[in-house]
Amino acid sequence: MGYFVHESSYVDDHVSIGDATKVWHFCHIQKGAVIGKSCSLGQNVNVSNNVQIGNHVKIQNNVSIYEGVELEDYVFCGPSMVFTNDLTPRSKYPKGTAGYKKTLVKYGASIGANATIVCGNTIGRWSMIASGAVVTKDVPDHALMAGVPARRIGWVCECGNPLDELYKCCECNREYEVEYNNLKEK
Repeated sequence: MGYFVHESSYVDDHVSIGDATKVWHFCHIQKGAVIGKSCSLGQNVNVSNNVQIGNHVKIQNNVSIYEGVELEDYVFCGPSMVFTNDLTPRSKYPKGTAGYKKTLVKYGASIGANATIVCGNTIGRWSMIASGAVVTKDVPDHALMAGVPARRIGWVCECGNPLDELYKCCECNREYEVEYNNLKEK
């Protein structure tokens, strides 16, 4: 076993956990979940049935990754952020797995503390969701999203810093350009 699971956590049968991954206190990893290598799952994280999590993903305390959510490599999930998987839930009329909407969080995206990601949306590569934002639609690559509902308030570099008005990062000097309302590196 090339990974660490704290003794207070539960890992169901038929789960795959990659080398150097750490699962901290009071977590539950459910049947069919696949977690990549070098991930960190903070205290009280729940990974539901059949969830796919890439490599080098950091999930902070009190986050539930519900069935239908997929996290690509290098995704960051801030403390107590929320994923949903059903747009019209009713306790009396459960839909089950077939009724869950898919949510994809692409490579390198970061989601701030207490943000909510409404199901059925894609969070673009290297995008950044501000703390407390509520995402109700697809997020472009490199978009900086904030508010309720979240709207794009700028663009961010791969390194995480906001870009200036010429789409240049003052920290790492990467340069970007906007094409068809999408940002791409020059």
